[in-house]
Amino acid sequence: MKYLFGLFLAFLLIAIPAAAQKRGGGGVRGVGGGHVPSHGPAPHPGPAPAARPVPSRPPENQSRSAPEPVRSYADKKGHPEAPHVHSSGDKWVGHDSGKDDPHYHLDHPFEHGHFTGGIGRGHTFRIEGGGPGRFWFGGFYFAVAPYDFGYCDGWDWGTDNIVIYDDPDHDGWYLAYNVRLGTYVHVQYLGNS
Repeated sequence: MKYLFGLFLAFLLIAIPAAAQKRGGGGVRGVGGGHVPSHGPAPHPGPAPAARPVPSRPPENQSRSAPEPVRSYADKKGHPEAPHVHSSGDKWVGHDSGKDDPHYHLDHPFEHGHFTGGIGRGHTFRIEGGGPGRFWFGGFYFAVAPYDFGYCDGWDWGTDNIVIYDDPDHDGWYLAYNVRLGTYVHVQYLGNS
């Protein structure tokens, strides 16, 4: 009887933390959970969609706080409302706005040089601190695109692992993929120390 109780107790000691880790932000089914895509997204096929100009000043009869239409990224039940990558097939959901997306326009692309720390699978980095406005790892500094701030709300800026991929459509930007969550954001390289 003591043997069965000990076996049951050992099972609980293993099962409870494993279940909590699965539930506690380790990704959702088919997204994240430690998966690292084998490649970045493909360039947007064909001509870029018509550019959506960023208004400099709203017309006088329009409110200054007129919101942009909200885009949904949850392409399957339970998937995040953020750009993400499917674990099966490495499909990059949400990277489809093309080269002329005004949200990712930079007057001086690669102003601080190119990131030389390693691109893609096989180069995983642990975030060491900061936040969306400026974060770092290994002496390399990055900033999340202001348009993407809302897509990294669940990121842990002190411990999450990320992989940096080239952005094939937006000059001056990279894509930071969060290994735990399976989501990604556009980031600009700010240089190294």
